Amino acid sequence: MTSEDFIPAPLRRLWGMPESSRLGRPATLDVNAVVAAAVQIADRDGLGGVTLPKVAESLGFTSMSLYRHVGSKDELLTLMANAALGQPPKIDTGDWRKGLHGWAFAQRAVYQRRPWLTRVPTSGPPAGPNQIAWMETALAIMSRTHLDWAHKIGALSLISGYVVQSVRQYSELTDGRAEGQGQADTEREYGRALARLVDPARFPETARLFSSTLFEAPPSDTPDATIADADFTLGLELILDGIAVRVEGADS
Repeated sequence: MTSEDFIPAPLRRLWGMPESSRLGRPATLDVNAVVAAAVQIADRDGLGGVTLPKVAESLGFTSMSLYRHVGSKDELLTLMANAALGQPPKIDTGDWRKGLHGWAFAQRAVYQRRPWLTRVPTSGPPAGPNQIAWMETALAIMSRTHLDWAHKIGALSLISGYVVQSVRQYSELTDGRAEGQGQADTEREYGRALARLVDPARFPETARLFSSTLFEAPPSDTPDATIADADFTLGLELILDGIAVRVEGADS
């Protein structure tokens, strides 16, 4: 018995480890083909469009045929998430703050291209080779700090969670807007409406917010992507400010 025998089958498939050889003709279907077909459907129809019957049909097989290659729908989603994430870009690790900033924007770009990724249920910590590659990049960026492992993982998880939530929220808000209405106009209408509804005696600070110029700031012709980038950057800088405090404390 080898060490590989102790690796669960789902993890073996996730890492592309070869299955034990069988007698007979070579299989005409493999896990990579199943995952690629599922990702293609998700890119076209969203995560809700991915079902085992649809994946099987697109490949010209029956649903039962897929179970030889993926153990369940949940496992298929895990395989899809790892495959769709892809490999991280090369990022300069000389400056941890610039590095994590670039890492976050690179991950955000992936989720923006494939917003369905933000809806894949999280069934555990990163385990696939692509997910580990992104983790390795972030850890390499923080390697020159004196943060301990717990704080490094905490920073990584916080930034990743922020990226996923921001992309998902932007996607949902975009879907909820009236056709042809931009983000600047939506925010302006929201601010003006709530300014009339919020009672200063009951919600004094919120009333001050809606009476401020915050929701009047962006011109109507400001591209949605520009506003989204600014909003994302603001939140990311707040997170990095907090990490900086820990980095400085660890260095002292």
